[in-house]
Amino acid sequence: MAGLIPENILEDILGKVDIAEVIAGYIPLKRSGKNFKACCPFHHEKTPSFMVSTDRQIYHCFGCGESGNAFKFLMRYERMEFPEAVEVLAKKVGVCLPKNDFRGESPNGATSQLFKINELAQNFYSSNLNLAEASGARDYLYKRGIKQETITELKIGLAINKWDSLINYLRAKSTSLGLLDKVGLVVAKDDGGYYDRFRNRIIFPILDIKDRVLGFGARVLDDSLPKYLNSPETAIYTKGKHLYGLNFAKDSIKEDDFVAVVEGYMDFLIPYQDGVKNIVASLGTALTSEQARLLKRYTHNVVMVYDADSAGELATLRSLDIFIEEEMNVRIVSLPKGFDPDLFVRKHGIDAFREKINNAQNIFDYKLGVLKNRYNAKEIEGRAKISALMLDTISKFKNAILRSEYLKKLAQDLNVKEEALIEELAKVKTDKGYTTQVIPPPKRISSINPTEKLLMSLMLEENSLIGRIKESLDAKDFQDERIAKVVSIMFELVEQGKQVAPQILMNHLGDDISELVCESVFLPQTLTDDHKEKVVDDCIQRMKSNSVKLERERLHEQIKVAQHKGDHERLALLTEEFHCLIKKRTDKL
Repeated sequence: MAGLIPENILEDILGKVDIAEVIAGYIPLKRSGKNFKACCPFHHEKTPSFMVSTDRQIYHCFGCGESGNAFKFLMRYERMEFPEAVEVLAKKVGVCLPKNDFRGESPNGATSQLFKINELAQNFYSSNLNLAEASGARDYLYKRGIKQETITELKIGLAINKWDSLINYLRAKSTSLGLLDKVGLVVAKDDGGYYDRFRNRIIFPILDIKDRVLGFGARVLDDSLPKYLNSPETAIYTKGKHLYGLNFAKDSIKEDDFVAVVEGYMDFLIPYQDGVKNIVASLGTALTSEQARLLKRYTHNVVMVYDADSAGELATLRSLDIFIEEEMNVRIVSLPKGFDPDLFVRKHGIDAFREKINNAQNIFDYKLGVLKNRYNAKEIEGRAKISALMLDTISKFKNAILRSEYLKKLAQDLNVKEEALIEELAKVKTDKGYTTQVIPPPKRISSINPTEKLLMSLMLEENSLIGRIKESLDAKDFQDERIAKVVSIMFELVEQGKQVAPQILMNHLGDDISELVCESVFLPQTLTDDHKEKVVDDCIQRMKSNSVKLERERLHEQIKVAQHKGDHERLALLTEEFHCLIKKRTDKL
């Protein structure tokens, strides 16, 4: 897991971070003895089985088996990659990371160069708004209600009405035209050469959550078409994986525990500057699963705010199922006809907009209302069509209670039999290959030799026992491969003079072994120090006896095979090895 990140840096971060503080930033923790407990954030449960140890700096759920250290929690909960989790926690505890990019790319690598070019372009566009010839653009922004502080904060700029102004600016900074093409800032001419992609347009930089410039959106200053022109997809920008304004809104989204999703740049800008900070824009496209998962890092609650026209309704309906499949709560705002969020706030004020959000419809009521406007619910065929489309959404709920309640509600509203809807729902599930299982069954560690598990647990509890056990046993003496892996790593760390801590071990282990380690750490230990010494001796003896027993059984089977094959030479060797093993065991007794 650690990859190219130096091990000492990982240990330094984990040594300074408080896992309880990290996790408490996402879910409420309650003190339980020397540990903390909570309802698991990774599966549905009513009785808390999710434990957090500040002593060992790990967490473990006894319900679903999810386990790990602070890095693992961020990766799992925030859907981060490992390097991202390292960066977040390093920043939190004040650990300096190497200047070189530990993901394998130097600051002068291809990707970094593209980000740098976009940053230079963004600075150029922003400075253009101060030019005398930009008075028309400034007037346009002010008339649209955009304040100067918003222009500055969101880095809004202007592409002047020239074919090569950006090209000349960036070439003066030794930027190659090839790289400008790769980042989508220029367009190739049919007869050779390039020209600026954006001209005579307001520029909206699109930033990722790390405030890096991914690309640009550009709006005309008049009624010419196309109204909006966006950066093409590039090596650093994929439209369906990002959301406009998320870098500005993410902290407010966490604090308010919900996000308002609008469609375009202006629909974001006006509510945002007037105080609705937990808002993002979908960049003018239907939402994707990647965007839903991106929002899920910060909240499970979404309010969709789209234009009350046919296209807006269709876009919203397509997006709803994505949130359901991600197990997020989604509500919908229907604005009056002819209004988008931008115009609504300017005409009615931000408080009226907030009220609309507070009174947003749940997904069931919204979709049913839209369908009733399209199909006649008084006719049998209309009810059948509405039912089919509603069941398509209901089938996507993983929670059986929600499915059941929505089925009852649909039956009552359309005046159809619930049994008929249940029958039709079964067809939907069969057609799509869905399962009826709501919550995955808890993962269970398969049967493990209790002696091996106890020895591993004692070594995790007291590092001083590791060296002593290492003198008597090899890692290969442990029959369970997972425990053997853990013991082998512990032995290596001790040889290197390092501390053996569960949170450090997590960086060397896969999920199934991490679960085993964490579960062992949380098991209650009632042994006194004196008693531990005797228990360790007894465990070592049992391990050795068991090892001899298994070796004897192995030799016995091989002897039978040699006899069956008539391999007298191999039979003699195996028989001699068997007698030596018996004699060795007898001498020890």
